[in-house]
Amino acid sequence: MFDTKIAVLLRDDLASWQALNVTAFLVSGLPQELRGEPYTDADDVTYLPMFGQPVVVLQGDRDVLTKAHQRALTRNQAMSIFTADLFSTGNDADNRAAVRKVHTRDLDLVGLAVHGQKNAIDKILKGARMHP
Repeated sequence: MFDTKIAVLLRDDLASWQALNVTAFLVSGLPQELRGEPYTDADDVTYLPMFGQPVVVLQGDRDVLTKAHQRALTRNQAMSIFTADLFSTGNDADNRAAVRKVHTRDLDLVGLAVHGQKNAIDKILKGARMHP
């Protein structure tokens, strides 16, 4: 078992393609140190490393996501975020600009990802449920 947890929290009103897209973007923001060793098959073809522990994907309504974001901020927990505005951008620079123009309290969050001690992450994500 792991002392830490990697978790993604998605808003529960996302279309399937949005949930998948948001999850992929969010986990890309997690630290490189979480990745294990590269994979190699029997023919010595090497593949990129992946996280060395499971990723829990949860969901909640807008209120659950807002509260989780506030709890993470209060605890100085590093996180990656995805806002609804990012669905209409096409590159990283535009993504960052879209987030930059909105005050923290006004972010239209559709997802966040966190990594930390299990008990701290569980407290941050209180009220979320497993994504189906």
